[in-house]
Amino acid sequence: MGHVFQGRYKAILCDKDAYLKELVRYIHLNPVRAGIAKRPEDYVWSGHLSYLGKGGRGLIDEGLVLDQFGGSGSLGRRRYREFVWEGMRGGHEEKYYQVKDQRFLGEDSFIDRIEREKERVRDWIYDIPLEAISDEVSRETGIGEEKLYSVTRDHEGSLGRGIVAYLARGVSDYTVREIGDYFRRSPVAIGEAIKKVEDRVHRDRSFAKAIKCMREKLIEGRKRKYRVTVA
Repeated sequence: MGHVFQGRYKAILCDKDAYLKELVRYIHLNPVRAGIAKRPEDYVWSGHLSYLGKGGRGLIDEGLVLDQFGGSGSLGRRRYREFVWEGMRGGHEEKYYQVKDQRFLGEDSFIDRIEREKERVRDWIYDIPLEAISDEVSRETGIGEEKLYSVTRDHEGSLGRGIVAYLARGVSDYTVREIGDYFRRSPVAIGEAIKKVEDRVHRDRSFAKAIKCMREKLIEGRKRKYRVTVA
């Protein structure tokens, strides 16, 4: 049976931002590199046709991958196909086999962030309305509410929503979808905003201090409870 049924199944946590698109392309071009198919579309035993909307619908969740290309519409599928074909001349990439600590596929900074997140989920959480978090961020940063809630693209507004989302995830355990619904933004947009804030917190000490100060003001006097996680 070969490697497909060899050994027990292991779930690997992959760095979406740096590895997901490249990894999906690499996997779907494996039959071409092996000489089994001339084109990735000719190989029916992978999810590639499903991403193209040509077969196997419902067998896999296409959303996470197609969201990286603009969604599950015709434009996103076309961009996905073009991206895969751009890698046709690529050879073996050892980095996609270099799983670290038998669990992670990504750079050391990604692994550090995941480990910090594991520590975070052991903290307390607080019942704080998103509106209260938004008000605090607006007051402390000087970013007006009209920019926070605007549906137009604005750098200050995006930064403010990212800070609100970062704090909401940390102190009240809101989901990205809940925050997205609140601001009328997609979960992908909110996730990207959170990532930008996380990156700045790690490299900008004064910014991290300001975020910590906002967090402390938000939780002051609030009733706390254990963060509930699902195994």
